Amino acid sequence: MIKLRCSKKLFRRSSSKGSTASSSSDGGDAGGDRGEIEWEVRPGGMLVQKRDGRGDVEVITIRVATGFSWRDISIGATCTFGELKVVLSMVTGLEPREQRLLFRGKEREDSDHLHMIGVRDRDKVLLLEDPALKDMKLRGALVAQTVQNPYQPFIKV
Repeated sequence: MIKLRCSKKLFRRSSSKGSTASSSSDGGDAGGDRGEIEWEVRPGGMLVQKRDGRGDVEVITIRVATGFSWRDISIGATCTFGELKVVLSMVTGLEPREQRLLFRGKEREDSDHLHMIGVRDRDKVLLLEDPALKDMKLRGALVAQTVQNPYQPFIKV
């Protein structure tokens, strides 16, 4: 969060001088110090004035489908798909690099923000295990099995 001080010339009121004098005798405005504007940087890099009535972070619930099962995950609306993968790794046991997340039929990058792509509350995201890494795991398990018992593939019963 960035705070900038501005001159009082920027705060012109459309009301009469009498109401301005009465408002200054109230003890100041409720938003903080007079002449101070709070700024925030949006995920796209745009510097905007901070909104007051919005609250902290909007939390959305996403339904993540994995084959025949699904899970409801609560996450901040401004989080990235990479952060969603980290949360899913705790639930599913798949490492984030082993996951592929699809939203509206397209695989999304880890750096894409949920709200920038259009993910809203109760939307569905498809979780797939990366087939290349799945194949590498199976090959590694097969190699480990042959190292433990190198003559087993050649024994016929």
